[in-house]
Amino acid sequence: MKVPKEIVRYCPRCKTHTPHAVSLYKHGKRRALAQGERRYRRKQEGYGSQRKPEQKRFAKVTKNQVVKLRCKNCGYTLMYNFGRLKKLELV
Repeated sequence: MKVPKEIVRYCPRCKTHTPHAVSLYKHGKRRALAQGERRYRRKQEGYGSQRKPEQKRFAKVTKNQVVKLRCKNCGYTLMYNFGRLKKLELV
């Protein structure tokens, strides 16, 4: 799906419709010292097979594409779930 690089949307901080810059959201690097990550690493340690079952085939073909919208006036950023798409292209 092709999406324009600039969209006019409602900004909750400006309380009006303003132009927003559109960019694709990418998740950050996982924190190695987070409790869940440490627990998972500890569980995976040792000899033998994987502690959690490996998924044999994908359950879903597409991913939920999240778009980051940044207000051009005030710089307020909000996330918007675009839904399931195979490919999202900024035009």
